[in-house]
Amino acid sequence: MNKIVIAVLGILGMTPAFAQDKSQDSTYNNWYYESREKLYQELINVKYDVVFFGNSITERGPWQELVGRKYKIGNRGIGGDNTFGMKARIRGGIASKPKKIFLMMGINDIGRGLPTAWSLKNYEEVIQTIQRESPKTKIYVQSTLPLNEAMLKYDYLFGKEQKVKDLNSGIMELARKYGVIYIDVKSVLADDYVLKKEFTMDGIHVNTEAYIKWVNYLKANKYL
Repeated sequence: MNKIVIAVLGILGMTPAFAQDKSQDSTYNNWYYESREKLYQELINVKYDVVFFGNSITERGPWQELVGRKYKIGNRGIGGDNTFGMKARIRGGIASKPKKIFLMMGINDIGRGLPTAWSLKNYEEVIQTIQRESPKTKIYVQSTLPLNEAMLKYDYLFGKEQKVKDLNSGIMELARKYGVIYIDVKSVLADDYVLKKEFTMDGIHVNTEAYIKWVNYLKANKYL
């Protein structure tokens, strides 16, 4: 593999080994990603106490309103983002050296059929980056939320329950390995591995009631 090909793969967020399987799309740098990142880069010098970092489930969360004035909250969610995109932008997410960061990652990897090992490798590198570059930031890794197949509007997400289970098992292991806190958010938003219907409108994203329940759970357990 020549240097030009390797350089192009680097721009796409792919290693040469990953890129050999063309059926699995790990790209992330689309127009929406770029527009959100442009905004976040404009805010790079804003000081946040707490950062919520993830995909659309994070981006849609009214975190500041629900948490209140105790903390200044930074929302660093990007709809459609996968763990490759999150790994690429994590330094910006911790630029203000927040006291706490809450991670939720991986459901878009699962939707694309990416191997769990790839997602966990990226997850591990995100944790390593935070611990290396913002060592005083307390890391909370949150369980990837399950789906509700009866309500899903997207065919490509059917039959993913085992993948979500495998990913969460791996996330728990990473939490033990790196001494960070694992938060089982699904325990209050799902029945085992089925997202509760009262908390979702499409089987994957969550509604206002879910965010209220989620933040109350974080507060009750002294994470916030």
